[in-house]
Amino acid sequence: MLKRYDRQRDILNLLEPNQTRAIADIAKALSVSEETIRRELRVMEEAGTIVRLHGAVRLPPQEIEGPFDLRMQKNVAGKTRIAEAVVKFIADGDTLFLDSGSTSCFVAKALGEHRQLKIITNSLAVAQTVRKDRGHTLFLAGGELNAAYQAFSDRHAQEFLAGFRPSLSVLTVGAVSLEHGLMDHSPSEAIMSRIAYSTASRVLLAVDQGKFGRIGLVHTASLKDVDVLVTDAPLSAPFQEAFSHAEVVVAEG
Repeated sequence: MLKRYDRQRDILNLLEPNQTRAIADIAKALSVSEETIRRELRVMEEAGTIVRLHGAVRLPPQEIEGPFDLRMQKNVAGKTRIAEAVVKFIADGDTLFLDSGSTSCFVAKALGEHRQLKIITNSLAVAQTVRKDRGHTLFLAGGELNAAYQAFSDRHAQEFLAGFRPSLSVLTVGAVSLEHGLMDHSPSEAIMSRIAYSTASRVLLAVDQGKFGRIGLVHTASLKDVDVLVTDAPLSAPFQEAFSHAEVVVAEG
């Protein structure tokens, strides 16, 4: 008998974006009963990986990120709590990378009284937010500015980031999927994240509850690549298991 993970993977492989598929068809394709498929679908629905309909199932809609200023206005309370929890992992004098996500901008604001940090970022907004009176050293990637992200992520920025070895990378993400891992909506931003994952001594993923169970455009990293997860609501049971290797902090209100 297939392990549960293998069966759920096979179910996902039978689904296409923006299309529905009958439960009976899935059961026939996998040579199992419809009740077996329904049991798996209940678990998958809880994790947010599928949407159940009457007698059928589909993938959740792919998230599309809006302009940076708009994203800064979404879930402000949750992102603020996440940021306040994140900065507890940062000590004076640390070398860290902050990516271009809106939550990273909240982290930059929350650094408050920290001193003499070496901050690497590709985000113009983060660079503008970092306090200038605490003795920090700021390294800002250059290149062509992506106006939608208020960030630099082209080849020049990627080469710049690859030269650093931060003790901690604070990363955000566009979507967190049990099947597909961490995903982003911009291929160039995904490359920046991959570089940060590969060069940092430790990776902290700061992500709000709305990103779980979503699907992005491009794969960034495996869930196993995360050392610390900070979020703003308790994880569902499937995601608790998926992040059991990591230190998980829930910054509830």
